[in-house]
Amino acid sequence: MQEHVWAPGRVNLIGEHIDYHGLPVLPMALRQRVNVAFERRRDCLIHAESMRLGPTANPCGVFDAGHGLALNSAYAPRQFEWHCDLTPVTAGDWENYLRAAALAVSRKWGVGAGINAVVTSDLPAAAGLSSSSALIVAFALALLKANGWSATFEELMEILPEGEHFVGTRGGGMDHAAALASKEGCASMVCFHPLSVRHVAIPPDWTFLAADSLVRAEKSGAARERYNAARNSPGAATHVASESARVCAAVEAMERCDSEAFGRLLRESHASLRDCLKVSCEALDRLVNTAIESGATGARLTGAGFGGCALIFCSASSAADVARRVTERFYNGDPSHIIHAEAGPGALMRR
Repeated sequence: MQEHVWAPGRVNLIGEHIDYHGLPVLPMALRQRVNVAFERRRDCLIHAESMRLGPTANPCGVFDAGHGLALNSAYAPRQFEWHCDLTPVTAGDWENYLRAAALAVSRKWGVGAGINAVVTSDLPAAAGLSSSSALIVAFALALLKANGWSATFEELMEILPEGEHFVGTRGGGMDHAAALASKEGCASMVCFHPLSVRHVAIPPDWTFLAADSLVRAEKSGAARERYNAARNSPGAATHVASESARVCAAVEAMERCDSEAFGRLLRESHASLRDCLKVSCEALDRLVNTAIESGATGARLTGAGFGGCALIFCSASSAADVARRVTERFYNGDPSHIIHAEAGPGALMRR
């Protein structure tokens, strides 16, 4: 009997490059997600296919190998035997994300029955919206469900961030926490010591847009070393201290519906990421500036940087005009690179 699980992407509102220092962050899950349809096998083989999505269902594309995997490109099927000593295959191959999920599960629950799986997604391509983490989370949930194993949020957070290190990127646990435990209509203040998630209601007249810089940073490829080196860069301490303070201030601004303060914090975050941590790029800087000039209250890069998306913050009443102006000025009239980033539930909160 075929079963189904999913995990959403996320947009990080503020708190960039600080989760791996154990500091609080403020992401929200998206309604765009990775879906895994699967059947349990009688052996330990894992067989997975990526199914192409149609242009109406998925106008932006999905995943590029590394910062995300182009699952709508219908990559060749992958098959491997599940065991407790899995090692990576060629860098950039989408099989590594499947292996990462299997290895993470086996470290806590052991090796179980394999699955035949079909993976689809409507997450934008290589956009810093955590498509790779969503794949790992969804595939791990599929393996657990296929074997009748239950897992708490805390147990999943023990294995999934470390499991993603298998792919080669030394990130933190924000993406996995957002994919698992976000609440519809809310941002999530994720703390790590101790682990907790506090849901913060997003004011109804606030709107977030995710705009693609059109620059892809392939974290399993050329950008991986730059991403991993960011935590030890000369400006890292300055950025970490100021960004941590901005997270707390942003939560307070959201709770009192202070859009001007929230927008200012986003602008300050981008400046710190650009000038202290140096993880921005020319296209992201130009996109952020274009958004502000187009009437946005705030904007900044979101995700690891070096490409991907900018987060644009504005009022609900001005969102259409802001999107139109950014489309005209940055994308030469092509609207397909901007999505409405609406706060959806995490995989454990779907009911």
